[in-house]
Amino acid sequence: MASVFDVVEQGPPIEVFALTKAFNEDSYGKKVNLGVGAYRTDEGKPWVLPVVRRTESQIACNEALNHEYITVTGNEVFTKAAVELLLGEDSPAIKEKRAFGCQTLSGTGALRLGAEFLARILHRTTFYVSTPTWENHNKVFTYAGFTHAKTYRYWDPNIRGINFEGMIADLEAAPEGSVIILHACAHNPTGCDPTQEQWKKIADVCEAKKLFPFFDSAYQGFASGDPIKDAFAVRYFVSRGFEMLCSQSFAKNFGLYSERIGNLTIVLNGTAKLPAVVSQVSLLIRGMYSNPPAYGSRIVGTILSDPALRAEWMTCIKAMSSRIIQMRKMLYDHLVALKTPGTWKHIIEQIGMFSYTGLNEEQSKRLVEEFHIYLLKSGRISMCGLNEKNVEYVAKAINTVLTAPK
Repeated sequence: MASVFDVVEQGPPIEVFALTKAFNEDSYGKKVNLGVGAYRTDEGKPWVLPVVRRTESQIACNEALNHEYITVTGNEVFTKAAVELLLGEDSPAIKEKRAFGCQTLSGTGALRLGAEFLARILHRTTFYVSTPTWENHNKVFTYAGFTHAKTYRYWDPNIRGINFEGMIADLEAAPEGSVIILHACAHNPTGCDPTQEQWKKIADVCEAKKLFPFFDSAYQGFASGDPIKDAFAVRYFVSRGFEMLCSQSFAKNFGLYSERIGNLTIVLNGTAKLPAVVSQVSLLIRGMYSNPPAYGSRIVGTILSDPALRAEWMTCIKAMSSRIIQMRKMLYDHLVALKTPGTWKHIIEQIGMFSYTGLNEEQSKRLVEEFHIYLLKSGRISMCGLNEKNVEYVAKAINTVLTAPK
């Protein structure tokens, strides 16, 4: 029987989820999952932050809370705390009441809401992403209505670092008004961030060319263990007087992956149009998902607003970032000890959850098929999947695919 859905073609699998499915179905005893972007303990287990667990219990026992709808733009305790975490409590944009936040469906939702606003309300058509970037950036912006997807150079495989001259040249060639997606910290997938001096040069170009910065902040605090350090780029741009958007995710730094808690911070250069912007953003939210869920925002808002709980959270993010740094060092040491061909210093110079190893697609495929080490075909690995029990096995497998023909 014919169906109206007969015209629908099978879409390609989403790589990271397909990898996770294959890993879960794999019975091999020494299998390793380096694909999923989620924190794991040294035992390879998910970690609910103790401060999150205790706050959840408090929320569950609070009989004053109910399940009524929250406002379209979200839990105000949360959005206020999220904006302050990003910009700093003493930010001139906050003091002058020209910055505000909207609760979103995690960082992806913040990107989509911001993209919808830029495309529909500000009529922007061109966006630039780094080469490479998080694979979802292109989908989010093109699905929101952007018609010109461009790239700026970023990763240089020869030096296994940033091609900064190429990046600047591409930004200088970008048309006025282009939206530039910038990773606030812990660039995904490369783990390579510009230096503070390089960020200043990027700001110079954006200002001179009248480009619009849209920061993606998915790892604040998780990258270095210091939320202030991880917010340098965003705060610097604000100090320069930029109007901008920034998506924030609280999946990694609070371990709230499934709660989809995010925030879109919008910074204007004055207060005159702020009510109009809030109204248009509210209408976009209403037309997409009406209003956000309460649970995750209550957890994050409670923790960030309470000095004692916030201090405990700071201890947690320091513990997570420190373990990742330790895994980088151990992997590097094993590769060097094995005399693995090539240079591996980039492993310890990169920051955050991911490392762009420099392995090509064929080498990555061999790691999956021969050694049951699951990673993206680009060679990106999640450092969280490494632990003291498997890091040597992973290093030996990398050495083998680089030294022994298939």
